[in-house]
Amino acid sequence: MLVVMEAGARPEQIEAVVRHIERMGFRAHPIPGAFRTAIGVTGHSGKADPSVLENFPGVKEIIPVSHAYKLVSREAKPDDTIVTVGGVDVGGNGIVVIGGPCAVESLDQTRTVAERIKEAGGQLMRGGAYKPRTSPYSFQGLGEEALEILARVREEFDLPVVTEAIDHDTLQLVEQYADCIQIGARNMQNFALLKSAGRARKPVLLKRGMAATLEELLLSAEYIMAEGNYAVMLCERGVRTFADHTRNTLDLSVVPAVKRISHLPILVDPSHGTGKRNKVLPMSRAAIAAGADGLIIEVHHKPEEALSDGPQALLPEAFAQLIREVDAIAQVVGRSLQPALAAR
Repeated sequence: MLVVMEAGARPEQIEAVVRHIERMGFRAHPIPGAFRTAIGVTGHSGKADPSVLENFPGVKEIIPVSHAYKLVSREAKPDDTIVTVGGVDVGGNGIVVIGGPCAVESLDQTRTVAERIKEAGGQLMRGGAYKPRTSPYSFQGLGEEALEILARVREEFDLPVVTEAIDHDTLQLVEQYADCIQIGARNMQNFALLKSAGRARKPVLLKRGMAATLEELLLSAEYIMAEGNYAVMLCERGVRTFADHTRNTLDLSVVPAVKRISHLPILVDPSHGTGKRNKVLPMSRAAIAAGADGLIIEVHHKPEEALSDGPQALLPEAFAQLIREVDAIAQVVGRSLQPALAAR
């Protein structure tokens, strides 16, 4: 259910509605919009009928929400959400490009890549500290040491950091060191982890599971938002199909589908989505043309020596070319590349 307030509703009127919703045993989620505030009502423990709120001062109407996902839908918030990650806006008219290695391997490696990301015009830095791998014998990441490296590189190059958490304990560390918590494809339906991310105070980048439907992705985002964290971004990273010419099948049709029914920003990861370096650039162009709000790209200055996913990592000069071409495509569709943070 959604309580839509009048355009001129006063803060105390909104607060009165929120308090009454909570007294009835439900949870209230105020969602400010461009012209008016809506209040999402979630939960199933309340015994009273929330429709009585229609008579409260400042309330315009009560709207039943038909989808299983309430807070992520455009019924709850018609205008696009913009999520701020370390001072960089994701969503709206701007396009962002996140670049960096699949895994943090050393300070020198991370600094070298970060410098080239910044020079090319990338706005955010990615890098794995914890790596959930298919094989238990593969490189699993440097852990907190990698987080310390990422934090140091962020300060040097003014590149806000996005990195993955794989359980409750690592999420607390990622929240401490990074600017954005990534929930990877393998954890998209780890509901305990999603709830922990919902209680965090940092933005969350939620990747689509490799066999997840759009509704399942949106319901996973709902888990995060239902806990009070509304700074959520979605990410398409490819799904598993019968195709053998690519690591995964990058489902770009999900981008306009998300845009139609949800207000959350959606990014595309063509690195994991294809698993092949020569496909990353063309699929990046296609993603922006399809309406994606940004890209997350793996970059390594020596991909042949990378400890994780070297075959899909771009060289820094190819990343710079990607930035130029993405900027050109963005302008064709009436958007623009988001400016990177100015170096201090």
